[in-house]
Amino acid sequence: MADGGQVKILLLEDDKNLGAIIEEHLKLNGFNVTLCSNGEIGLKAYKQKIFDLCLVDIMMPKVDGFTFARTVRQSSEEIPIVFLTAKSLQEDKIEGFKIGCDDYITKPFSIEELLLRIRAVLKRVKKSSLESDRHQFTLGSFNYDSNTRLLTGKDQEYKLTSKEAELLKLLCLNINQILTREDALRNIWGDENYFSGRSMDVFISRLRKYLSSDQQIEIVNIHSKGFRLNVNS
Repeated sequence: MADGGQVKILLLEDDKNLGAIIEEHLKLNGFNVTLCSNGEIGLKAYKQKIFDLCLVDIMMPKVDGFTFARTVRQSSEEIPIVFLTAKSLQEDKIEGFKIGCDDYITKPFSIEELLLRIRAVLKRVKKSSLESDRHQFTLGSFNYDSNTRLLTGKDQEYKLTSKEAELLKLLCLNINQILTREDALRNIWGDENYFSGRSMDVFISRLRKYLSSDQQIEIVNIHSKGFRLNVNS
């Protein structure tokens, strides 16, 4: 979980009474809840803290649920999003799933149903993230063990710093795919500020240097998005 213990939920609901009821029941069931009354406030909260799940009302002032979800998906494909909606239109559900939501629950709903949906989504996410427990990787002529933080080539061996090790592991888990700057910063540094971003760029340069002896490996900058570890077999 985001803090190693309690599940952190970002709840966006503009109906004050409903928001308070949902917040209270989630807390009673052991969840850590941040309640926001609209999508604009929700986006600010999302950028300030790390959450395990977003519970999002679609019809909200200032920034609606769909817009909130699109913005979140630009920085993270992983965090689960569950939509709350008073609508049951098929078009809305299709739009939600196109954006990348994980589930939909139509008002009115029981707290029991909501809890079951949340737990089911979290269970699926946990199962899909088991791959992140991997710690042995082969990169061209290099072998990397993220537990020992050792990157071993034919004639070299590097003991990585903790940040270098975490960053290389994220790149390995997303090999030949884009690792967004936001995901890397939130997972390793815990925030997305300017100084953390500059620090990450330094670590990327170091990793490139370590891997430079193998021409089949490159860490590519993807403009305005992030990085991609390319390994040509």
